[in-house]
Amino acid sequence: MSKFTASSISLVFFSVLLFPTLSVAQLDLFSEGQRVEFTPEWRGERFPDGRPMVPGSVLNRLKDVSAEEAWDLLQDAHYRNQFEGGWKVINRGERLVGRVVTAQFMPLRPDVESVIRANGKREGRIGDENSWIIDILKPGDVLVVDLFGKIRHGTIIGDNLATAIYSKSHNGLIVNGAVRDVTGIRQIPGFQVYARGFDPSALENVMLTGINVPIRMGEATVMPGDIAIGDPEGITFVPPEMAEKLADDAEMDHFVDEWGHMMLREGKYTPGQIDRKWSPRMVDEFNSWLKEKGSKLHLPPE
Repeated sequence: MSKFTASSISLVFFSVLLFPTLSVAQLDLFSEGQRVEFTPEWRGERFPDGRPMVPGSVLNRLKDVSAEEAWDLLQDAHYRNQFEGGWKVINRGERLVGRVVTAQFMPLRPDVESVIRANGKREGRIGDENSWIIDILKPGDVLVVDLFGKIRHGTIIGDNLATAIYSKSHNGLIVNGAVRDVTGIRQIPGFQVYARGFDPSALENVMLTGINVPIRMGEATVMPGDIAIGDPEGITFVPPEMAEKLADDAEMDHFVDEWGHMMLREGKYTPGQIDRKWSPRMVDEFNSWLKEKGSKLHLPPE
């Protein structure tokens, strides 16, 4: 019988990820190839590090999508763990939508932290670890941070780093932890923050264990390159390959509602006709109306 048990194999695998050899040392823990491997359904462009790059045109179309609309699509596709609620929000305004950059923190352990700091120095990372994750942001990104729910001394940013995040991404922050300097953050128009709490303390006694790796946000599993969509109910994390279909489905739902309400106001069709399966004539009229609006969507006859 092999001398390696399942638990020892798991420990070896974790050690390979957490303590890479000096020749391939990196903080990210996931390589470019692994980010591609773990997002196999995405067929579009990618960032140099392998993160899926959903087009900006799709992001813009997702700004009207509600949690309910995203929920229906995800449930039908058997993605049951992509929504997380219960946030405190700063600067709530237009719907938060962006490509996810993930960061994972854990409680500080000195021996592990010494390797992380050494690897960070070797990779040319500057400043404290919460600055490292900001340095890699691109326009349209949403920084999503797993700080294991820590509030006191779990403040990932204050107003200075908030300004840096918004300057690089023109987008927001989601943190399973806290932020400080709320008064200052509120003075950054357009910078939305979803956090578990607020506290005046500084970030202490934690270590950064992964950048653009899979993370847990409450009951949701989040991958780098997912699309985060915020609304009053919470945050939905949409796999990148499903983003365009969600935009199409939501847009079609909005058009169906708009046309149906218009027909009811004009008295052309009754509520009974609008609320049931549409006749071929109604479908044709609706599709003609879509074409006049310049939409490329088309409702197939049933």
